[in-house]
Amino acid sequence: MATLKLHIKNMVCARCNRVVSEELEKLGYKVLHVTLGEAEISSVVNDFDVARIREVLVASGFELLDDRKTQLIEQVKLVIIELVHRQGEADRHINISDFLSERLGMEYSYISSLFSSHEGVTIEKYLILQRIERVKELLVYNELSLKEIAYQLGYSSVAHLSNQFKKVTGLTPSYFKEIKDKKRKTIDQVQEE
Repeated sequence: MATLKLHIKNMVCARCNRVVSEELEKLGYKVLHVTLGEAEISSVVNDFDVARIREVLVASGFELLDDRKTQLIEQVKLVIIELVHRQGEADRHINISDFLSERLGMEYSYISSLFSSHEGVTIEKYLILQRIERVKELLVYNELSLKEIAYQLGYSSVAHLSNQFKKVTGLTPSYFKEIKDKKRKTIDQVQEE
């Protein structure tokens, strides 16, 4: 039986995976595998089927990606989001260029150039924006101190985290904590403003 791998934009969490899987099953496709940014179905698909899949995904807030460059950019975003949200001891001081090159099997200079030209922001800046959104999330949950958050996300110090936070948001972490989630964005909305 033939299989088709779909590359999907805006799949950033487990709930997204579930929604995509459910929508594809409603259309009558057998879903073999769903991960962030991808779904694999076992079916012969024609242009009409692709249009139907695209329509259903768009209605659910997703986008079916067609070209390889767009797929690569989406993969970069997903790897960075995954890295920021899972950061453990081994991830604290990871070299993002080496990590992306290894993970995607491509030269970092190509990945970086493509990402910057398509997104209008460097990979490093995108990583910083994702880390700041994660800091916001952890501040809102109010379970960790700023020192613990800095350590968990690999900042060299609380001062470094605070300076970067203020540079990106215009607020100090403590002031942000006071106003809570009024300034939060979903992770797929994080961009240079």
